[in-house]
Amino acid sequence: MSQHMLQAAYLAEQSGASDVLIAGALLHDIGHYTNEFPENALELGTDSHHETAGAAVLAGYFPPLVTDCVLHHVTAKRYLCATDDAYFACLSTASVATLKLQGGAMEAHEVEEFAQNSNLAAILQVRRWDDQGKLKGQQTPDFQHYAPMLQRVVDGFNA
Repeated sequence: MSQHMLQAAYLAEQSGASDVLIAGALLHDIGHYTNEFPENALELGTDSHHETAGAAVLAGYFPPLVTDCVLHHVTAKRYLCATDDAYFACLSTASVATLKLQGGAMEAHEVEEFAQNSNLAAILQVRRWDDQGKLKGQQTPDFQHYAPMLQRVVDGFNA
């Protein structure tokens, strides 16, 4: 899981994203480490609601854009499945399997409501990095590479 998170952050960094968006990409799955469920809960057929757990842990330390990306990256998958015909075909086997546990593709009224989120574009971008950051053996910088950037984001929010 941590390698996947680093891949998402690396993709964000390589695209020239802001520090805040890189932080969102790096931390999007932090909730897998902050609740009582095992890391492979989804594989076991249990929705751990890691997105809610992760956003709750980060709130108060990171700006709302980061916590929104963490909180809504699962919802973004559901949204994209409902609004982009090609998106579902690009999902990994694991993402397809977990989609049903997470509520499946959104209904029209859910799409309309989610589309009102002022951070929608950023949330969807983090979701796409999430989807792309699942390559076995992909080389990325380690967590220490991102630590100063995370500190800047926290300091900027709490200034």
